Amino acid sequence: MDYQGIDFEQQVEQYDERPIEIARVAKVVKGGRRFQFRVTLIVGDNNGRVGLGVGKANAVPDAMRKATERARKNMHKINLFGTTIPHETVGKVGGAVVLLKPASPGTGVIAAGGVRAVLEAAGIRDILTKSMGSSNVLNVVQATMKALDALKSPQEEAARRAKPVEELLPYWERRKKHG
Repeated sequence: MDYQGIDFEQQVEQYDERPIEIARVAKVVKGGRRFQFRVTLIVGDNNGRVGLGVGKANAVPDAMRKATERARKNMHKINLFGTTIPHETVGKVGGAVVLLKPASPGTGVIAAGGVRAVLEAAGIRDILTKSMGSSNVLNVVQATMKALDALKSPQEEAARRAKPVEELLPYWERRKKHG
């Protein structure tokens, strides 16, 4: 437990774990239905890294453990711009469509349910969102992850378009520089 004053549990990186959904799912077999639990979980470091994990087992704790392991293995680095995102983006999975828009500092996270959990675990503090189409929680969360993966840094996009970085900053940042 303790070796020369060092606590090993503190050495393990602390992640923000947020269960999104715990659902009882059924598989129909010859004798009837077989029930299991499906846990959808988000893991983030509140600093631009976030992962999604889905675990299935006969008991909820086992499904949680599986989901946590998968989420930690599946962590992505996300391009952030201060406390928000660099540009508007849309993610689509199945019938779920999620729109993410950058917001000026002080706006907060304008989102609900699974989208809010993903954004907060990623460390985004100011953002506007709209979930359209399907309200299936798993698809909405996957669409949010897809939208976050599509984000490009202003420097990367400026180089691709051969424009100065200042032209690609959010409007409130451009206003600060010119006004």
